[in-house]
Amino acid sequence: MTDTDTVRRTRVPNAEPGLNEDEVGSEGSGNGFATLFDAWSGEPTAPNPLRSGLHLDRVPAPCAMVIFGVSGDLTARKLMPALYDLAVNQPLPEGFSVVGVSHRDWSDDDFRARMREAVAASARTPVTEESWELFARGLFYVRGDFADSETYRGLGDRLSIIDRERRVEGNRLFYLATSPNYYLPIIRGLAEGGVSERQANYEEPTEGWHRIVIEKPFGRDLATARSLIAEMATIFSERQIYRIDHYLGKETVQNVLAFRFANILFDPVWNRQYVDNVQITAAESIGVEGRGGYYEDAGALRDMVQSHLLQLLTVVAMEPPAFFNGNAVRDEKVKVLRSIVAPTDDEIATRVVRGQYEAGYGGGHPVEGYREERGVKPNSQTETYVALKLGIDNWRWDGVPFYLRTGKRMPRRVTEIAVEFKRVPHLMFQSVGDLDLTPNVISLRIQPDEGIALRFAAKVPGGRTQLRTVRMDFLYGASFGQSGPDAYERLLLDAMLGDPTLFTRRDEVESAWGLVDPILEGWKDPATSPLRPYEAGTWGPAKADAMIERDGRSWRRP
Repeated sequence: MTDTDTVRRTRVPNAEPGLNEDEVGSEGSGNGFATLFDAWSGEPTAPNPLRSGLHLDRVPAPCAMVIFGVSGDLTARKLMPALYDLAVNQPLPEGFSVVGVSHRDWSDDDFRARMREAVAASARTPVTEESWELFARGLFYVRGDFADSETYRGLGDRLSIIDRERRVEGNRLFYLATSPNYYLPIIRGLAEGGVSERQANYEEPTEGWHRIVIEKPFGRDLATARSLIAEMATIFSERQIYRIDHYLGKETVQNVLAFRFANILFDPVWNRQYVDNVQITAAESIGVEGRGGYYEDAGALRDMVQSHLLQLLTVVAMEPPAFFNGNAVRDEKVKVLRSIVAPTDDEIATRVVRGQYEAGYGGGHPVEGYREERGVKPNSQTETYVALKLGIDNWRWDGVPFYLRTGKRMPRRVTEIAVEFKRVPHLMFQSVGDLDLTPNVISLRIQPDEGIALRFAAKVPGGRTQLRTVRMDFLYGASFGQSGPDAYERLLLDAMLGDPTLFTRRDEVESAWGLVDPILEGWKDPATSPLRPYEAGTWGPAKADAMIERDGRSWRRP
């Protein structure tokens, strides 16, 4: 077996244009993907100097990844394509294996055939016969009910065989791609069946490690989150638990940290002295897409604000950590969450707006309203839109409003953080008359068209003094030759490597729910914050515009 601790670079024909010879391929992985795969054949292009020095050398130890709920949509659209892309491009180590667990009556071959369809449909990397054959050797299937102890006995037997035949050294990564109501039955089954064991929080073994990845939602309020945390703590240590928020795996979210803390240019103005307001938008053009049953139980506040939007807020507002590691970064994020002032009962009516889309147009076609969607109650009070105003009570951000909004059936799909600066205190150009100026804005585009833009004033060419607002763009794909890996690729790799930096810690979860709980409680009285309708294909209820306009500001149109 190849020693994965020593990674050598090898020349690979037909490698990706723009990559240096020593940046592709790895004999250290021992799986042969780098020399087999030939996706980028054709005429070479000039090397991209910004990709110089990018190394693909984070090779994890061999392990078996067990996916519960492997027949679901998450595995087909995200997990399996991400694993295949990692195997081809990263690469993953020799012996890496995937064990799918589901109630479907599949054999190993059936499972491999289904996963090939999923990978062909959603992976970034084209599927070739040779590369798929090599990847599929490590795919196995166990049929069973999540509440049945026999399932875990069968799983344990299969993992023992994989340990012996594929030499994964007892390393196991459990992924719960299931409905939240299965979390505890699965966790208990793993422990009672001897498939997993609790390992010390302070000293994880280098071989035979066991980790578990859990999808959101982690609880549905503070009480249920704390209950789940307490029960999980009896079976897994906090060091073994990886609570995944895929937004943190997006390249541009990570680039926010690089933008702020690797450039001395921006930090001096990243505070209340210069920043007027911050707007965070996560808009979706789609509706609930057949997931009405789930969405009825969740709603936009639980589904998006408690997790994604608050995570984006912490990345923008946090102080510089001493080190870029799991605890240092998450310590600073928790400080931000604890500094956010939650709206009081009296403030919910003025600082929080909830809406629900009605029939309208999406993509140029008529679309039905939320209450007409399959699985939705005819008189549903579930919000598909939330806008809220938050403040951070600390030295850096005191007095700076943070406006958050998210909604379905919006005009377009976009996630963006916009930092708007204060106006200049004195504009000497007023006497020239011809001005078209707006405040400076730094916008950080999370999706799509990932990048960063700076809006500033410039003189129009010519003999007259005319000022116009212009925009300077950094586009991730244009600068680095590609848009970067899918968020799940980064997060799955980090979980295999044991790096928790981009995963949510228990105190983050509790602090986030502590902010959302008062709003949920206030909404129990319809008079406090009535549900506001908005037409599908618009930017939300008029009440949300009124909320921000009271402060003399307006929503950006990203």
